[in-house]
Amino acid sequence: MSNKVNDEQQYELLTQTPIPKLVLKLGIPTTISMLVTTIYNMADTYFVSKIGTSASGAVGIVFGLMAIIQAVGFLFGHGSGSIISRKLGARDTEVATKIASTGFYVCVLCGIFISVFGLIFITPLMRLFGSTDTILPYAREYATYILLACPFMCASFVINNILRYEGKAAFAMIGLVTGGLINIFGDWFLLEKVKMGIAGAGIATAVSQFISFCILLSMFISGKTVSKIKIKRVSFGKEYLGNIITTGFPSLVRQGLASISTMVLNGYAGNYGNDAAIAAMTIVNRICFLIFAVGLGIGQGFQPVSAFNYGAKKYRRVRNSYYFTLFVGEIMLGIMAVIGMIISGRLIQVFRDDPEVISVGTVALRAQLIALFFQPLCVCTNMLFQSIGKNASATFLATLRSGLAFIPIIVIMTKLWGLSGVEYAQTVADIITFAVSLPFTVVFFKKLPKTDMDESP
Repeated sequence: MSNKVNDEQQYELLTQTPIPKLVLKLGIPTTISMLVTTIYNMADTYFVSKIGTSASGAVGIVFGLMAIIQAVGFLFGHGSGSIISRKLGARDTEVATKIASTGFYVCVLCGIFISVFGLIFITPLMRLFGSTDTILPYAREYATYILLACPFMCASFVINNILRYEGKAAFAMIGLVTGGLINIFGDWFLLEKVKMGIAGAGIATAVSQFISFCILLSMFISGKTVSKIKIKRVSFGKEYLGNIITTGFPSLVRQGLASISTMVLNGYAGNYGNDAAIAAMTIVNRICFLIFAVGLGIGQGFQPVSAFNYGAKKYRRVRNSYYFTLFVGEIMLGIMAVIGMIISGRLIQVFRDDPEVISVGTVALRAQLIALFFQPLCVCTNMLFQSIGKNASATFLATLRSGLAFIPIIVIMTKLWGLSGVEYAQTVADIITFAVSLPFTVVFFKKLPKTDMDESP
């Protein structure tokens, strides 16, 4: 009886709460989670940069590895979460539990495989991600601890996304924020006090990921969710595992291409200034993602709203939630982009007081901050299509920013303009992604019913 009441309360929350209040209620905890996660990634960059430019570059190299881990986690996390939200919107809790169980346990197995494979081939892997001879020792040491924590990291992405899609972003926030704060403290203690070098940053990240995983899993164990994680409910059939992979594939593509683009970026940056250029682009990417995390967090608050209401056939709420999220994203990212452009040089200097790093980083940062104005529409449209099951469109749009647009652009621009091409490539790719995403958005909303299924036209 208690579960039934819980299901009904959740249904009313996601289908009757006013859109601005609901999106912000779900988006603010997610934004806080993403900001803390990004800040602890920046803490790694900050404390490691004190070791030297090569060590700072190693963080950027290992970021490519972490993007792969995230890609696998998001494949099963977004894939499971999107289906669960739509099934709960249609009041089908049995299928929701099967999806949650399958996504979780299969992702853990994938995480174990990545961990073992990565540890065996760690040196060629770091080379593949763009490591130079001077960066390699640092990258190997840092990556070892990331790989050891890989199964817990993968599983955390799944649990976090299921909680978000159920409308329980506050529970997800508790686990992620706690892990993030432990990571920041660990960086300070192990690098500043114990003087463990880059190994300290790796250990801090691994320990924090494990603790975060335990907290997130406890939400399911204690019965705070509608869907459950039970090994007996795992299904490898097309209806369950196949559907999860198909739905989560845009996230796999998006994050996988982020890893490939990081390799490409590091490779081209290494040709123009070696370690200093790689370090500069690493710092720029971390700063931009910190700002971008605000818009992304609000967008992820929008996903369960769009998925649940699309499943419940409440199309007006899908449309209104999209427009509200887009508006908030443009305002917030626009304000922060302007502030960032004014103090861009000082921001780079905080992380690495090296004239060459500051010179490259300042130009690249200003260019990428301009691109922030084009990103809200691209992100909202991609999240919308994935959340409602339009997997082909979502996958195509997901390939643009870090793949179909970025990789050819950086190849062409570096041949034409050298280091300036590296600095401006992402901005050009973002503008192209915006231009392609816009007509997809217009066509979708023209076809979306103007009224809900329980209303007369």
